[in-house]
Amino acid sequence: MTKRPWIGTSWKMNKTIREADAFCEALRASDWSKQSDQAQLFVIPPFTVLHRAAEALGETDVIVGAQNAHWENAGAWTGEISPAQVKDCGGRLVEIGHSERRTFFAETDETVAKKTAAAVRNGLTALVCIGDTREEYEAGRTGEVLKRQTQAAISMVEWAGGAKVIIAYEPVWSIGEGGTPADPAFADEQHARVKELTAAELGSPLAVLYGGSVNPANCVDLANRANIDGLFIGRSAWKAEGYLGIVSDVVSSLS
Repeated sequence: MTKRPWIGTSWKMNKTIREADAFCEALRASDWSKQSDQAQLFVIPPFTVLHRAAEALGETDVIVGAQNAHWENAGAWTGEISPAQVKDCGGRLVEIGHSERRTFFAETDETVAKKTAAAVRNGLTALVCIGDTREEYEAGRTGEVLKRQTQAAISMVEWAGGAKVIIAYEPVWSIGEGGTPADPAFADEQHARVKELTAAELGSPLAVLYGGSVNPANCVDLANRANIDGLFIGRSAWKAEGYLGIVSDVVSSLS
């Protein structure tokens, strides 16, 4: 293989316990769940089934993560979940700064930075989402926006001790039902910019995944771009067969 991609999905606010169990069982039964030498699979369920999914996939190579975590380990933060609690539930990764969190829950570059640092401090992998809006994209400001968001996200991380941070470029205009998939060449160009920026800041580039209307028709083209280190998939991977189909197509194309 030319590279070992990350391939994962967030379930967002979807799946009951029974539905989560069925997905995990299908994933656990697949050949791909124990082939991390070919691809690093990850699943990000809602917190209601995080512990259950982590236990179900515990003997596989699949990383299970949370969709959000606070920047404090404990305290009077009603309704929040701490990175320590994510880790206690078996989570190994935290998704941070998704555009829906930024848009509807007032997340800022500062809170994303604090959460990223907290995740790393607790030994978790921080999967930091960055992305431009339709207005920013049409104004030619994509590079400017991604630079600001990336620099902010990594600004508070203590890098000693094997800190793990991954960036996910998710154009806001590509996300969700009715989103427009980014042209693979355009996505690759943005990934190259982010990798160049993080290499200059840190000495080596961070991995950058693409997310935003990833589907069976475009997954191979995206994954084969030089600067795209993997895929962060939405609704096309909410059913196990859809997820595993994309995994199979991508890995086969890179073999």
